[in-house]
Amino acid sequence: MIPLRLENVKTKIIYHSYQGFEVKTLVVSLKDKLRILNTREGYREASFVINHYNPRPLWDSMQGQIEEFEEGLPLRLGLPPGETTLLTTAADMDNLAVCTKNYEEFVVCCLVTAGVKNNAQRIGEDEAILVERDGRFESSPGTINIILLTNTTLTDAAMARTIITATEAKTADLQDLDIRSSYTPQNQAAGTGTDNIIVVSGNGPLVMGAMPRWES
Repeated sequence: MIPLRLENVKTKIIYHSYQGFEVKTLVVSLKDKLRILNTREGYREASFVINHYNPRPLWDSMQGQIEEFEEGLPLRLGLPPGETTLLTTAADMDNLAVCTKNYEEFVVCCLVTAGVKNNAQRIGEDEAILVERDGRFESSPGTINIILLTNTTLTDAAMARTIITATEAKTADLQDLDIRSSYTPQNQAAGTGTDNIIVVSGNGPLVMGAMPRWES
């Protein structure tokens, strides 16, 4: 179990296997079905948030089958498919970073996995090279997945605004670490080509505007 300073939220990493490969899945269990904004899936309600790790050799062997794999993952974990929201990554879940910040009664928890060695990019400088066709794609591994949870109720606008703040914080961290673009090393990276964010609204006091800014 991964302790978070949020009531009614349980977090753990599940170690299992698929096609002979060891895989790892972060599962965030919510007591209630909550409003969620996932940059892969849009707005929805869910009781479980998933960030799933496959090693690169498994990704390579699954080309053309990824959608089928993702659809079946909740059932393999014993979770109801209609109540889950999903991110996937080739970044090892054992390197999960967890951070909690609070301001007065507001609490924000951040869960991050990151891989930037082969796919770091500078927006506005590097050309897009990833085109997915029929479930197949050609791309170097590298993804920053961010899951944000709060104890307060967020409007749709506040959830969307949170993505801007989180993206600014991510880019600031990459600059502080002097992470360079994998394609134009003279430039500092702003992210990777496959980054995603999930924002989970709580069910506490309503926030109409942006969430309080937290440190990167």
